[in-house]
Amino acid sequence: MDFHTRQKKLREHLATTRFDALLISHLPNVRYLCGFTGSAGLLLVEEDVSVFFTDVRYDTQSRHEVKGAKVVIAPKALLGTVAEWMSAKRKRARGWSIGIEAEHVTVADKKRLGDLLPAGVRLKSASAVVERARMVKDEDELEHIRAAVQLGATLFDRALQVLRAGVQESEVAAEMEYAARRAGAEAMSFPTIIASGARSALPHGRASDRAIAAGGFVVCDFGVILAGYCSDQTRTVWVGAPTDEARRAYEAVREAQLAAIAAVRPGVGVGEVDAAARKVLHKSGLGRYFTHSTGHGVGLEIHEMPRVAAGQRETLRPGMVITVEPGLYFPGKWGVRIEDMVAVTQSGCEVLTPTSKDFLAV
Repeated sequence: MDFHTRQKKLREHLATTRFDALLISHLPNVRYLCGFTGSAGLLLVEEDVSVFFTDVRYDTQSRHEVKGAKVVIAPKALLGTVAEWMSAKRKRARGWSIGIEAEHVTVADKKRLGDLLPAGVRLKSASAVVERARMVKDEDELEHIRAAVQLGATLFDRALQVLRAGVQESEVAAEMEYAARRAGAEAMSFPTIIASGARSALPHGRASDRAIAAGGFVVCDFGVILAGYCSDQTRTVWVGAPTDEARRAYEAVREAQLAAIAAVRPGVGVGEVDAAARKVLHKSGLGRYFTHSTGHGVGLEIHEMPRVAAGQRETLRPGMVITVEPGLYFPGKWGVRIEDMVAVTQSGCEVLTPTSKDFLAV
């Protein structure tokens, strides 16, 4: 990863703003900029230098991982050490305006830091500049994501080996998660969703102790983290002898998902991708049962910019990685969702998820 270039670009952005420095506190953003993977760290980016603050637990780790920034080990609370660093530069710091990640800093921490800083140093909310940079993945990131997607896809094979009527949802999830760790995953991207029967109508129905019953769908939504990068995939299977109604609903979702994927290319607005899926489902008379957005960005976090939804104005660019995941949800009955990860290329898109989307009954 080219952390030096990422920090250089952030400094170039900093030069166009009213800020004298940016304090990066959101750990995925810290990792993106300097490589630190621990659980406590702050990165101060100034016009000519970057300083990374952490505590003694990460002394050795930070000196090994952090690139492009001076490492300062805090003898006390991180915010206090940042304030002391500023105080030591009191003459330079007078009148400084420091941009903070308002969406990730608590009101209490902002007040605490403000009280500790020298007089004349102001804290101001900054835009989500790092998150916007993270939307477009470089080649190293794309390779990590491809590897995570490939590993994650193998978990569906394990699910199909154990998913049967009478088996608990949590048992299926446990088998998938165990297989993931044995295959080298660092963790799951999120708590595995195995939602059967009426629970499949819950878009985020995490695995429960409910026994899977015949005569319904099972939504399997899962992903892994590999080298820090997430995967995300959903497949839906029918348990028992399928009905014509179930097949029609499934095929409507599959057609909508394929239409949305076909719309993914540089220059297209994310709202257009969402509209392509909705058009198919409205035409089938089922549009009112599609109740969430069509997708989201994926990378160091499972949900990143851009949001693929109606009313969103972001334009797709090469290097963006998004999910395409339309679904139908019939409360008290069952639901269907199909999800792939898709990378935007120079001329179109690359579907990263290798798993078949054909209707499947077990």
